[in-house]
Amino acid sequence: MKNKEKIKEVQKSKDLIFFAKAFFRWTFFAFLAIAFLAVVFFCYAYFFIAPKAKELPSRMSKGTTVIYDRTGNHVLYEIYGEENRKILSHDQIPDVVRVATIAAEDASFYEHHGVDIPSILRALEINIRNSQFQQGGSTITQQLARNVFLDRTKNLKRKFLETIIAFKLEIKFSKDEILDFYLNQIPYGSNAYGIQSASQTFFGKDAVDLTLDEAALLAALPKATTFYSPFGNNKENLIERQKTILEQIEKLGVVDEKMMVEAFDANTISKIVSPKKNIEAPHFVFYVKELLEKEYGDSILETEGLKIYTTLDYDMQKRAEESVRQGVERNKEYGASNAALVAMNPKNGEVLAMVGSRDYFDTTIDGQVNVAVSSRQPGSSFKPLAYAKAFEKGYQPETLLWDVPINFGPDGSGKNYMPNNYDGKFRGLVSMRQALATSLNIPAVETLYLAGIDETISFAERLGISTLGNRKRFGLSLVLGGGEVKLLDMTSAFSVFANDGVKNSSTVIRKIIDQDGKIVRENVPQNENVLNKQIARKISSILSDNTARSAVFGSATPLAFKDRQVAAKTGTTQEFRDAWTIGYTPNIAVGVWVGNNDNVPMKYGSDGIFVAAPLWRNFLDKELAFLPKEEFGSYEKIVSSKPMITGRISGEIEYYKVTSGKKISGDKIDKYKASEMRQQVNPEKHSILYYVNKDFPLGPELPNYNDPMFFRWEEALNKEFESSLFNGELTQ
Repeated sequence: MKNKEKIKEVQKSKDLIFFAKAFFRWTFFAFLAIAFLAVVFFCYAYFFIAPKAKELPSRMSKGTTVIYDRTGNHVLYEIYGEENRKILSHDQIPDVVRVATIAAEDASFYEHHGVDIPSILRALEINIRNSQFQQGGSTITQQLARNVFLDRTKNLKRKFLETIIAFKLEIKFSKDEILDFYLNQIPYGSNAYGIQSASQTFFGKDAVDLTLDEAALLAALPKATTFYSPFGNNKENLIERQKTILEQIEKLGVVDEKMMVEAFDANTISKIVSPKKNIEAPHFVFYVKELLEKEYGDSILETEGLKIYTTLDYDMQKRAEESVRQGVERNKEYGASNAALVAMNPKNGEVLAMVGSRDYFDTTIDGQVNVAVSSRQPGSSFKPLAYAKAFEKGYQPETLLWDVPINFGPDGSGKNYMPNNYDGKFRGLVSMRQALATSLNIPAVETLYLAGIDETISFAERLGISTLGNRKRFGLSLVLGGGEVKLLDMTSAFSVFANDGVKNSSTVIRKIIDQDGKIVRENVPQNENVLNKQIARKISSILSDNTARSAVFGSATPLAFKDRQVAAKTGTTQEFRDAWTIGYTPNIAVGVWVGNNDNVPMKYGSDGIFVAAPLWRNFLDKELAFLPKEEFGSYEKIVSSKPMITGRISGEIEYYKVTSGKKISGDKIDKYKASEMRQQVNPEKHSILYYVNKDFPLGPELPNYNDPMFFRWEEALNKEFESSLFNGELTQ
């Protein structure tokens, strides 16, 4: 019996050995077969698919890409290919440029044979982790192969061909030759191809005279030429990348210590010379170029000879630039050195004019920064978004709120939030129409609470606001401009009101045509209905109500139009750092920002109505002469049994003369100015939270008397009635 068991065990072992040998044998043969097929495929691609390395010197740009206005009659900018490339010989390229480029792009350049396997494996890990093809670990040789022979599509096919071509180039040319080709070929942005053109464009000198810090800054540009442009908005990012390159050079140990110290200490940005290229509407052009680079890549833009037809109205742009110059000159007395303007067509989202600063070429005001797409606090110009969300919930322009001092509780900083109106005065019971038209702060904060902070942010994003991502940092002060927004986004959001709730995201491209006359891309309006037209009309009705606005601002302001229906809202931030005016008709939306690029406050009293509105009006007067007269549709008033919603309170509002205190009879109220009267209100003395459920104001839901804000608002009213606040003057 024992022998039988031993025989079985021996046989089992033999079987396992047999199968193991068979498995390894077939695995080995399979590996050989796969390797053989891979070699055959590689050889086939190498000899029959990939271009020949000797073609490299003769490869030429396909032409100049031109950016036009909307008509094609005005050239705004030319993105050159070979025409702006200046070829240098090996001896004319300084070693600091070679070292900086290798440190920035390919530290093992002199060690590999065209492909850096460790870099590819690192890139593969990142791609797998992110589930998309983001990085390729390209060497300088591979980048040269891609720039000369291939497009910038990120896929495995291109990567495979790029690798084969890199091998060919490494066999055909020496490392120094490849590096020379690369440095004469690579785009550095601002139409600069090659190191010589880049050196002249950004530093006004020949490449042979570049210092180490300058070479490191130029080496930082090819990774993203528009983003890192010394002429753009991201100088801090550029400096950070330059320092990273210098640190890599230091690790390589190829530059002496003294030169490294000088490079780290140098203020390279201060050496940048102003761009001297022929360009129209520079802020607009570089905004267009940056968007296109993200989609197509800078190499295609600078070599493919595309025709870019933008949305820019050339004549309107010139009038906008003139208005900004005149406005800034006028605002010198307010301590404002700059301004920005955006004009859009609400019906299709096309940006018709964009002025990012008074003078793009004026470095004393950071003129190259495009404030139209920079984040700034909007002040009260944000209020219409909160009111619109409240209207969407069911509140109405006629809904009544109390304008009294209110402690809204802790604001996150440990302090209680107790906002004040801009003039320190209080108006008592006011409608949402009156509150928004006269830009009262306390009712605006109440409105944001009723609308909901998170819900209002979602609403703003729905209309096109893109900069309120970290919601946790916002409280009730958001409605007074506590969050940063872009002028372009705000103008686009107001365009939704102008277009009866239909959104067309801002666009700057009409169409793109390639060198063969084929339409590569053509803009089609989105016409996305993001807001009920009744809500849009309610906002337009309030913002164009000069009668309601005049109670505080007077009847003769830049926002008042005699023969046109124009909606507008101003805004001013704390310490007068930013002043805004955004307004619209059904066929044009215009936003204006005034201030200082370095965030230095303007003088006390530099409200949006005084510094931004006149500039806005100056421009709009010019444009309305070319536009047909259109009016906003009227909104439908809702029916509700809740008097605080509809404005039909059970009590009465009585008016008295300020001078004598005598009561004014109802038939004579219209004969007096608001400043000549005071009011006494006799409704039930409760806030709106006493009558409605804040989240369902038109529904049957009961008020939430456990809401902490309910007690705060009631307490505020009790204090004011006890002190007889409303027996005083009706302030303006």
